[in-house]
Amino acid sequence: MPSTHKADQIDARLLLALAESPRATTIALADRIGLSRNTVQARLGKLDDSHALRTFERRIDPAILGYPLQAYILTNVTQRKLARVGAALDGIPEVLEVLGLSGVADLLIHVAVRNADDLYRVAGDILGIKGVKRTTTALVMREMVDYRIAPLVDKLID
Repeated sequence: MPSTHKADQIDARLLLALAESPRATTIALADRIGLSRNTVQARLGKLDDSHALRTFERRIDPAILGYPLQAYILTNVTQRKLARVGAALDGIPEVLEVLGLSGVADLLIHVAVRNADDLYRVAGDILGIKGVKRTTTALVMREMVDYRIAPLVDKLID
């Protein structure tokens, strides 16, 4: 769910400090950016309430759990069955994220698997969902630019 909050420069400074030290206390964050603890606590509360802060899950590397291989599966679906397909994908533990697309495919499914045989199984499970018409799988060979948000936050401060 997208955030309903529009960040300002104070939020941006707070978010950068939090990105650099995610386990910092409210007092440490307040000291770092020169605000009161109450202001920082209130700002964090607003960011959290508006879904601007993502879950801790996004920081966990699937490899540490025994899923070192990642892939993206472009998927075409019957549009009227899209909700059913989404619900079925939610039931597959190896599915990390599903994005609805426009263009060449309807869904982009990010999966983490144990090995090539596991990928074959998961891709087959996805293809077996009623409403899925076609899939194309692309194996992640290497991360070129890791997920980041700091450059966008920096632009808000400048």
